Amino acid sequence: MKPSSAFSALVLLMLLVSASEAAISCSDVIKDLKPCVSYLVSGSGKPPGACCSGAKALASAVSTSEDKKAACNCIKSTAKSIKMNSQLAKALPGNCGINVPINVSPDADCSKVG
Repeated sequence: MKPSSAFSALVLLMLLVSASEAAISCSDVIKDLKPCVSYLVSGSGKPPGACCSGAKALASAVSTSEDKKAACNCIKSTAKSIKMNSQLAKALPGNCGINVPINVSPDADCSKVG
């Protein structure tokens, strides 16, 4: 399955399963980070501009602890379904010039985010 079709299936699943009290929804998180999927799976160098724009939009949208935890849990769940390059994922915020307390990883500890 291509990353984009796996991601689309994941989006539908996340919309059905999301039960967060946060103001940000998992669909918002996925929408912002969707331009990063191909880069995180098989990219190199700097992330594409659309990826950084989405990551910056997400960073500005997560203002509360609940938002940050919800975004973290969504990213964590999404990361499990995509075989991404973990080094690219960890470097993404820095490579896009943003500072976020959320690791893009299937192993992120979302309870410590906030």
